[in-house]
Amino acid sequence: MKPQNIIFFILLFSAVSLLLVNILHIDRPEPEPAAGVNPSTQENKKESGTKIGQHGGTLYNATIGEGPKTFNPWNAKDNTSAEMGALMFDGLVTTDARTGEVIPMMAKSFKVDKTGTVYTVELRKNLKWSDGKPITSEDVVFTWNKIIAEGYGNTSARDNVLIDGKMPEARAIDRLTVQFTTVKPFAPFLRLLSQSIAPKHVFEPVVEQGKAAFDAFYGVTTPPGDFVTGGMFKLERYVPAQRVVFVRNPDYYKTDAKGQKLPYLDKYIYYVVGDINNRVLKFESGQLDILPLTGSNVARFKELEKHSDYKVYNLGPDTGTIFLSFNLNRKKNPVKQHWFNNKNFRKAVSLAIDREGIVTNILRGVGAPLYTAESLSSIFLNEKLKNGEPRNIEKARALLQEAGFTRNKKGLLFDGEGNQVEFSLTTNAGNTERESVGVMIKQDLEELGMKVNFKPIEFNVLVGKLSDSFEWEAVIIGLTGSPLEPHSGRNVWSSTGALHMFNQRKGQDIIDKTDLREWEKELDEIYEKAAITLDFEDRKKYYDRYQEIVYEYNPFIYIYSGLRVYAIRNRFCNLNPTALGGPLHNLEEIYVKKQR
Repeated sequence: MKPQNIIFFILLFSAVSLLLVNILHIDRPEPEPAAGVNPSTQENKKESGTKIGQHGGTLYNATIGEGPKTFNPWNAKDNTSAEMGALMFDGLVTTDARTGEVIPMMAKSFKVDKTGTVYTVELRKNLKWSDGKPITSEDVVFTWNKIIAEGYGNTSARDNVLIDGKMPEARAIDRLTVQFTTVKPFAPFLRLLSQSIAPKHVFEPVVEQGKAAFDAFYGVTTPPGDFVTGGMFKLERYVPAQRVVFVRNPDYYKTDAKGQKLPYLDKYIYYVVGDINNRVLKFESGQLDILPLTGSNVARFKELEKHSDYKVYNLGPDTGTIFLSFNLNRKKNPVKQHWFNNKNFRKAVSLAIDREGIVTNILRGVGAPLYTAESLSSIFLNEKLKNGEPRNIEKARALLQEAGFTRNKKGLLFDGEGNQVEFSLTTNAGNTERESVGVMIKQDLEELGMKVNFKPIEFNVLVGKLSDSFEWEAVIIGLTGSPLEPHSGRNVWSSTGALHMFNQRKGQDIIDKTDLREWEKELDEIYEKAAITLDFEDRKKYYDRYQEIVYEYNPFIYIYSGLRVYAIRNRFCNLNPTALGGPLHNLEEIYVKKQR
């Protein structure tokens, strides 16, 4: 990455939260410059300041909702399932949490040839699965050529690596060497090698049984003893809707400077809590070691910090996005589809949302309004759009009138056919912040005469509606993202993507693109071209344009960006939260202080 781009990243990443940090006096690690793709032949290096620890102890975390839907990381469609799967399976590479560089993980080294199309990856020696069998290049080739290429489980991994509709080819050079070949130079590919690797000898018989068998494999009812894994932890026990218990993998390949096996922790336990308030109560009672703080409680926890056994860390703007979306699939309710597919209707909704009020009253100022598809922390953020357009009820009403909507004497909104504008809005139950946002948006849209039936539902049920049945009308939800690589969103913006939720399609509908809007087709083209463009400035032009399209047509109506603030117990050593890596990116190095 060019020096001026590094400066751009630092300024952009820091600007949104700087004022809030000063007001709240929250310590925040300074983000290091985000490096570009820099092929490395070096093994992972220890971060400066890492101390030699000792084994033992447990770290207690929590997840809201009803817990994971699966422990199969290749089939995970929600963040909780993906996060837990990642504890048990590693990828070839990872992202340096301080610099943003791609660095080896299961790989010992990697290199890219002069054509930019051939990637040679050498695995570390003596890698092994939890059943004692060695991890070899055959496992890597099987994962890429079978599970990913043939679309087993969640197809997002395949969606993100297709180039001109073709998969990269993986082949084993020898027992520890894999060579990937892409049809063209592909800017995001090196970072995409972080995809988890599966044990071929375990998964191959399941794959041969078909995709239904694969989807059920390593599910929440699978006995923990049946799991064969290669990550830092193994599943010991899952009590549905109560807790998930992971134990250290004694055969994990990473070691400290003294040669001691990592991770240091004996156990990592997630409590499954119903909502954010219960998570806060568990932390306050000492049952949790880490707590993500929402805007409503940041000031209180910071005030109590000096007399408590925890420290508050501010990691800057969220790397994900929160938005409202309408179901634009034209095969649903024809009356409501006429509304939802009207560009002026969606723009009017966006103009009616009081983003400033949400940030002030719900986030308590710990965040900022969001108007763009890229997060405020993204190095590809379109600067011209980041401040958006302020709330304007009169303009929103004028847009609705232009689209043929009218209000009666009671102020209720009707379309040109005399149908009252009424629809359902949902979000995931238990996330009290989003529930409050939903209530506020309902009130905002009532000023336009819309009748909004807001009802939160359990997260796993919501995911099913969004990704499987498509039976929903409007939703408030969030997506994780990368501040370094917009291509991670291809599975959202590509018309064939598994997360193209605003116009989700199945089967023949995916092949038949005649029902796509012109702007959806342009997004398809942008993501194809941007992926094979290597220069940062040239890539940014494409991603600026995609943000312009999303801003104009509002398939997602962005709402706010919070700050990522965490309270973490002081009893742990080697905590090194970073803006890029989060609070526990070096989990294997974290250990419990000795009791005096």
